[in-house]
Order: sequence, then structure tokens, then C-alpha cells
Amino acid sequence: MVDGLEPNPEKAPEEWVTGDEPMTGPQRSYLGTLAQEAGEDVPGNLTKAEASEKIDDLQRKTGRGTE
Repeated sequence: MVDGLEPNPEKAPEEWVTGDEPMTGPQRSYLGTLAQEAGEDVPGNLTKAEASEKIDDLQRKTGRGTE
């Protein structure tokens, strides 16, 4: 932490200004990898916010992204 500055709290994906835009290429790619590992299908028309939430869900299911 920088002296005198509080850390930025993370915004929930549904509060993102650009959350309703289509998911990014990197999100699509990572979702594909996670979905394959989890044995799930992921719709290709997710928003950035929806993709972020699905990534979190699939990371929990696959054990990726955990310390």
C-alpha cells in the first residue's frame, strides 16, 4: 500500500462501466480453456461482466487461479 492511500476496492462486474460490452478476445480464449477442462459449454455471446463471472466460476470448479 502506498503511504496515505487506501487500496482500490474491486468493483463487482455488474457495476463495470463497460460490463455490457462483448467479452474480450483474451476472456473468450481463457473461457474456452476453462470450459474444456471443466467439461462445460460456454455461450459465445457473453458480456465482459458475464465472462468475468463465468471465469471465476470455472476457476473454482477446475482449481485454476487458486493460490
